[in-house]
Amino acid sequence: MLHTRIAAAAITLAAALLPDAHAGEVYANLGFPGVMLGYAHPLSENFTLRGDLATLGNRSREYTEEGILYQGKLKATRGALLADWYPFSGTFRFTLGATSNNYQLDLSASGAGGTLTIGNTTYTTTANDRFDVQIKFPKTTPYLGLGWGHQLGEGFRFSADVGAMFGKAKLTSRVTGPAAAQVTQADIDAETAELRDGVGKVRWLPQITFGIGYSF
Repeated sequence: MLHTRIAAAAITLAAALLPDAHAGEVYANLGFPGVMLGYAHPLSENFTLRGDLATLGNRSREYTEEGILYQGKLKATRGALLADWYPFSGTFRFTLGATSNNYQLDLSASGAGGTLTIGNTTYTTTANDRFDVQIKFPKTTPYLGLGWGHQLGEGFRFSADVGAMFGKAKLTSRVTGPAAAQVTQADIDAETAELRDGVGKVRWLPQITFGIGYSF
């Protein structure tokens, strides 16, 4: 995947091109956005550059939104290139960077129950009818946060991050199957607007992680 290749390339490039005056750190984090592996390279006691890759994997579960039962599939992976600033030359830092994302939620409602209420109308349906919704976070977003760790030093160390990736999720929907000919565009638009006011109203994704690393 493109985001994975970008993250891997960023980490490799950072490790290869940065000066060797200070020890680099390999680290692993856990939290949201999932399991994370990364590389940090301090430039001085005040600045560190990092690259990491985080994933929650692919998950499936049922969701109920606006009275419709959906089968949901979530993809959640992101790579990041980050710059840390330690204003007090200690462990506390501010972080600024960019992320390459694959955050996507696919919702699919089956008409096998006999009816689907879409917008303001209840339609008679069959097992071949579906109402599909896709919610997708932008591929590239800025990251802003604060944390502790990854500073200049050697040996084992701990880290923590609190921050967010900023971007507006895009929501699209469609009806497929025999019912598609009878469902009006007005009802599709109304249902989409209701969803957008719910699960589609995403403008940022948080990061809250804790980790351990080792500097060589």
